[in-house]
Amino acid sequence: MHDVRLGKTDLQVSEVAFGTWSFGGDWGTVDTAAATATVGRALELGVNFFDTAQGYGFGLAESVLADALWAHTAREDVVVATKGGLREDGDRLVRDASARWLRLGVEQSLRNLRTDYIDLYQVHWPDPHTSPHETADALGQLVDEGKVRHVGVSNYDMAQIDDLNRFTTVETLQPPYHLFRRDIETTLLPYCERQDIGVLVYGALAHGLLTGTMTADTTFAPDDWRSHSPDFGGETFAANLAIVEKLRALAGARDMSLPQLAVAWVLANPAVDAAIVGARHPDHLADTVAAADYKLNDDDLAEIDAILIGAKPVAGPSPEGM
Repeated sequence: MHDVRLGKTDLQVSEVAFGTWSFGGDWGTVDTAAATATVGRALELGVNFFDTAQGYGFGLAESVLADALWAHTAREDVVVATKGGLREDGDRLVRDASARWLRLGVEQSLRNLRTDYIDLYQVHWPDPHTSPHETADALGQLVDEGKVRHVGVSNYDMAQIDDLNRFTTVETLQPPYHLFRRDIETTLLPYCERQDIGVLVYGALAHGLLTGTMTADTTFAPDDWRSHSPDFGGETFAANLAIVEKLRALAGARDMSLPQLAVAWVLANPAVDAAIVGARHPDHLADTVAAADYKLNDDDLAEIDAILIGAKPVAGPSPEGM
């Protein structure tokens, strides 16, 4: 695995980034000892890019990541990305990219991460109730103060990026992208390539579907968001499991594991700079990180396209669905 430049930024990042969504509790109980060991293993494997968010447990994931990172490495040797713009309102999550909440979020993230600066700060979800001008001004002030080095967005479409770009420079985008969710291929990804917007995609393993460990009998803990997702039950789940078996066979014929195929496929798109993968145990990480060393050719991609005919789209949750 080698490092790449992330869009128009000066950040040199590993092609596989480590994601910490599971550290926030949305995937079940967090084992902090295992999390620390997994981050250490990621560093050993050459990962220097770590993505988290204020909204992952509202301080939990960022704090767990900080404990793990600073036990193993120096601040200047890693690129830390986090996200803000989500707020708890009772038992609901709401989008809030107002100047006040973004500033509070950055201050909280700096404390949680135990750092003086954030390499990449991303607006987690577009907020239809806050003007792009207000959001951009707040982000610009945080950059001017040295608390944030680079500005990005997550889950934005082209029109929303254009609106924000009128008042600031959007340097990166974090969209969902995987074999079962390809809607951005013909629009958003070419747009980012033209604009030199760095793309770090999340969900490369389709939220676990492409790990190859799921069966028709798989169930999820009540505190795992997939337990109430229609994509992980019923006819959609059954149909996609059949597709997964065909993909597994194709991967095996190329001396790859299914997760390696999934991550290599994401990285094969020229608009994608990095793929975020998560793991809850160090033994689960080496396989996916190695995917950066596999290069799929046009014939491989065509065979994958043929297998995916009839696949059912798999979407992750929005804040309102958590």
